[in-house]
Order: sequence, then C-alpha cells, then structure tokens
Amino acid sequence: MSDKKWDLVALASIPVIMTLGNSMLIPILPQIERELKVSSFKVSMLITVYAVVAILLIPLAGYLSDRFGRKAVIIPSLVIAAVGGAVAGGAAWFMSGNIAYWTILGGRFLQGVGAAGAFPIVIPLVGDMFKNEDEVSKSLGIIETSNTFGKVLSPILGAALAVWLWYSPFLAIPVLCLISLVLVVFLVKTPKRKEKPPTFSEFVASIRDVLKVKGRWLYALFAIGGICMFLIFGVLYYLSETLESEFALKGVVKGLVLAIPLASLCLASFLAGKWIGKNKSRMKWLGFAGLALVTVSLGIIGLFDNIYVVVGLFTLGSAGIGAALPCLDTLITEGVDKKQRGTITALFSSMRFIGVSLGPPIVSLLIGSHHFLLFGILAASGAVGGLLTLLAVKPEKRGEPTSGSHSKQDDQEKQGEQDEQGNHDNKEKEDGHDKLRKRRVQESETDQGYRPSPLRRKKSPY
Repeated sequence: MSDKKWDLVALASIPVIMTLGNSMLIPILPQIERELKVSSFKVSMLITVYAVVAILLIPLAGYLSDRFGRKAVIIPSLVIAAVGGAVAGGAAWFMSGNIAYWTILGGRFLQGVGAAGAFPIVIPLVGDMFKNEDEVSKSLGIIETSNTFGKVLSPILGAALAVWLWYSPFLAIPVLCLISLVLVVFLVKTPKRKEKPPTFSEFVASIRDVLKVKGRWLYALFAIGGICMFLIFGVLYYLSETLESEFALKGVVKGLVLAIPLASLCLASFLAGKWIGKNKSRMKWLGFAGLALVTVSLGIIGLFDNIYVVVGLFTLGSAGIGAALPCLDTLITEGVDKKQRGTITALFSSMRFIGVSLGPPIVSLLIGSHHFLLFGILAASGAVGGLLTLLAVKPEKRGEPTSGSHSKQDDQEKQGEQDEQGNHDNKEKEDGHDKLRKRRVQESETDQGYRPSPLRRKKSPY
C-alpha cells in the first residue's frame, strides 16, 4: 500500500474537489437567492440539477470506465467540471436576474456531467489497484474520509469566499479541478488490463446476471447510500436557512457551525475505514449501528425545536452516517467481480446523488411546516435505511455479502455441482470395476493353460 501512497493522494483530491464544487454553495444559497431575486426552491435547484445530471450519466461513465479504462474517463470529466464552473462564475459576474440564474443553472448542468465521470470512478479504480481486501477497505476509507473532509471544508471555504464576492465559489471550481487534473495525470498509475474489455452486449448481459443473482443486497445498499446523502444535505440545508433567517449568522461564522457535524462525519469515516478491515459481518453491523444512531438523533431533534439541540444531536447522527459510508463502499466494491465493478459502483453513486438532489428541495418545501413533521420524516428515512441494512444485507461466513434468495440459489447451484460430481465419480468407479473384472478374467484364463495363438506369417516368394 505504501508504494501507491501518491496514487491515493491524487485520487483523494477528486472527491474533495467534487464535494467542494457542490457543498460550497450550501452556506451561500440564501445570499444567491437575494442577489438573483429568485425563490428558495429555485435556488435549491442549483444543487439538484448538478445531482440529477450526474444520476443519469454515472452508469454510462461506469460502462465507459470498464470499456476504456478508469483514467481515460476521469481526466476529461475533470475538464468538463472545470468548464461548468467557469460558465457559472462568468454568468454570475457579467449577468443579472433571470438570465444569470438560467446560465448558472446551465453551468451547474455541465458540472454535473463532469462529476458523473470523476468521483464515482475513483471507487472501482481503488478496487482495481489493490488485491488484498484489507488494503482495499483501508484505501476506500481514505477516499470516503477525503469526501467527508471536503464536506467539512466546503461551508467554511464557501462562506469565506462569498465574503469577498458572492459568486467567487463558482470561480474557484476551475482552479480546484485543474489541481486535481495535474495530480491524476502525473501520479496515478492504473493497473494494466489483463482481459479484453467487454462489448456493449456482453456488458449488458453481465450486469443483468449480477443484478439477477445479487440484486437484493445490491439494491438495499443503493437505497441506503441514497438515504445517507438525503439526510446529510437535507439537514444542512435546514441549518443554513435557519442560522441565517432566525439567528442572523452569516459568512465564516455560519460556515464554522455547519462544519461541526461534518467534522464528526469525517472523523467517523476515517476510523471506520481503518477498523472494518475485510470483515463483512463487521461492516454490516457497524452500518446498522450508524443508521440506528442517526435515526434516534433525528427523532429526538423533532421533539425539541432548539438550534443547540439540532446542531448537537445532528453532530452525533453525522458520526453514524460517517461510520456507515465506508462499509457501504467496501461491501459493494468487494461484492462484485472486477469486470462489473465500475458500473455497479457507478449505480451506487447514482443513488447517492439522488439523495443529494432530493434533500434540499424536500426540506425547502417542509421547512415552513411543523418542526416535528420535518424531522419525523427524516428520522423515518433513517429507520428505513437501518432496516434495509439489518434484513437485506447478510454476509456469508466466507465473507461475501448476499441475501436470503441469493443464498438459496447458491445452495441449489452447489447441490447441482455436487450431483454432477457424484455422477462423474460413479462413472469412474464403474469403469474401474469393468477394467478389474477383465483383468481377472484374463488372469484366470492364463492360469488354466490358455495361450493366445501365435500370428502366422506368409512365406516370402523370395
């Protein structure tokens, strides 16, 4: 793992920068709303459109990475994300009103295209780089920690940049993407492909087979990842609006408050990635415990409409989400073959982006309703994630996650293989008996004086 230290540094820069490109906007959404004179729902769409585009394109990016290589997809994706940030920043700088809003939305669309081929492809690339499962889980823990570190840094950096110019977070994105691009080009050495890449028809067939056999636990993990992101971005949006509208907290101070639960998320991700190793059962129960913790925290928040309670308990709940995320990454990465790893992890990333896209708009619609209703819905979402972890993810003793239906199918296949082997063994046994019987007959005939007649040769005419 030490020989790939700089590769990991370069790859870890991608989730940091992709997260900054989205989450830096969270603390300045009310400011954007005032500057562009648009509704809070329209402003929340700046987060949503980024995520929706990524949702649609991530599976395609996963296939392209399986077909042409991970690095060949990551590099152009970073370029596209940089262009999107430049478009959004330029629109905010030189335009105003609705024209500026829609052009910024177009820039965010391009950023989403770039995001689809960047961070989601990092996860399978890490799985390709290491053969040892323990190294894979530790490396994915580092990647997930860098992702959450980007979330910790983003409200502080976004608020600090907006103090100078409200649209400077948009302008920072091309610079950050360029830094990551240079690191990936010069430091990341992808492993050589030993197998011929699949054709599109082979790819579709293999994915269909994987989902048919392992679909139950994969779909559960997809949903859990989406729920985790929904909770994080939903509560962050709530805090951003509440801190500014009710407590007049703005700028860096507001960013520091938003960073408190995210710092807890980051620390928990780092510790979980180091602790889980390659123990799939431990991953399941740690993920379940994390989701149970965030569910209880959100449920209690619903009973107390107090900002200190919200920040304190959400910090505790964020640690639960942080503990669950590396478990989800490793279960998926180690649970599928390398041939389908890029696409399956891409589907998982799509679900995470669905959570990102749903959090702000749903909370923006519920934020005017009763406090208990808002956090009751969030707590119920966390409970669904916990139940899915408990009931649908069932690691086998040998270490691979599976489901009840998959286990039954495996048992049937195993029984069929045993029956086939038994028939083969019986046939070999019968052949052995036949040979032994013939040899005994020959020995018996020899003992009774039987001799084979000699061959008669024709006399030569010469």
